[in-house]
Amino acid sequence: MNDGDLKILANQLAHKFIITDGHVDLPERLKGIKFTADSINTLVSTKKGDFDFQRAKKGGLSAPFMSIYVPSSYQKNSDSGKSYADSLINWVDVIASKLPDKFALAKTPAEVESNFKVGKISLPKGMENGAPIGNDLKNVKYFFDRGVRYITLTHSRNNQICDSSGDTTKWNGLSPFGKKVVAEMNRVGIMIDISHVDDSTFYQVMRLTKAPCIASHSSCRYFAPSVRRDMTDDMIRKLGENDGVIAINFYTAFIDSAVANYPSKSRVQIARLLKEKNLKQTDTLAKKIISQYKKAHPVPTVDIEKVVDHIDHIVKLIGIDHVAFGSDFDGVDGMLPKGLEDVSMYPNLIYHLLKRGYTESEIEKICYKNIWRVWNKIEEVAKNLDKVKVK
Repeated sequence: MNDGDLKILANQLAHKFIITDGHVDLPERLKGIKFTADSINTLVSTKKGDFDFQRAKKGGLSAPFMSIYVPSSYQKNSDSGKSYADSLINWVDVIASKLPDKFALAKTPAEVESNFKVGKISLPKGMENGAPIGNDLKNVKYFFDRGVRYITLTHSRNNQICDSSGDTTKWNGLSPFGKKVVAEMNRVGIMIDISHVDDSTFYQVMRLTKAPCIASHSSCRYFAPSVRRDMTDDMIRKLGENDGVIAINFYTAFIDSAVANYPSKSRVQIARLLKEKNLKQTDTLAKKIISQYKKAHPVPTVDIEKVVDHIDHIVKLIGIDHVAFGSDFDGVDGMLPKGLEDVSMYPNLIYHLLKRGYTESEIEKICYKNIWRVWNKIEEVAKNLDKVKVK
């Protein structure tokens, strides 16, 4: 099949298959907007951000998990960020209610499939940062009832549940309460998301969970060894043994060492240049030198094929059943690979998968079936655990 035919086939598959994305930060981008007849239409077509209805339909995106992202600063609030999480959940509900011909909520894979058949984009929810659970396990069921179907245990800082990859050690993994949260998420039927957690937390979750877990938007540390946020090969193998799924993050700083190391490298070079001229960062001349340096040494560009490299790596380690898409669209300030700049670009990603030799059935698994397996399994585990509790 020639290159043109591959591109045609890729576009056909993008619209034939459901495409789910483990993490899209649209709610955070919309949080300051007051919905009016005009502003709601920005969700249909806009040049802002990485997501709108028209671009999603062009790309074949069928079920983007809406990130209920709770910044670590909200952990300090008396409610641990619960009211903020509720406000973002409300945004997602409003989108579906204001544009019912285009969007619909979805709490199960079956609901996504029903929405897909009538041309609607489903909006399942995943909460990024478990801090809003507070210290009350009942809040796990509360967020389940609000439509949340996975919870990322923490974000960039340690919380009351566990240690974060972005912080120093506090709990040596899960806190005593965090271990109860893992059990309760299994019981209620919420997928455990191990993105952002530190390595000790990850391994403890793997030992304790009764259900497969996901990494909703993570990548391989193999390609960016300095990024603690990424998963090591051993962690990926453990997730495979757990029958879980890693959804590849498209953020260039997570998928390429050159980008990951750029900030520290540029700081060293700039500091050297300023020292040579005996200048401080705040000096007027220093600002000019810094600007000139950044212009001459821009952040390295990353091509879409790097994302496929991550997919390849996971498939080689643990097989085709354990990888998916987890873009982080609208959450990475446009730092995305060339050819994968927004939600219209999934056909391009599928095209590159076809070029690498992936079959249609394998691509279907990556697009949604792998995530579906975990999502359906957690519902099954929850039912069984509930029966045990009743006895």
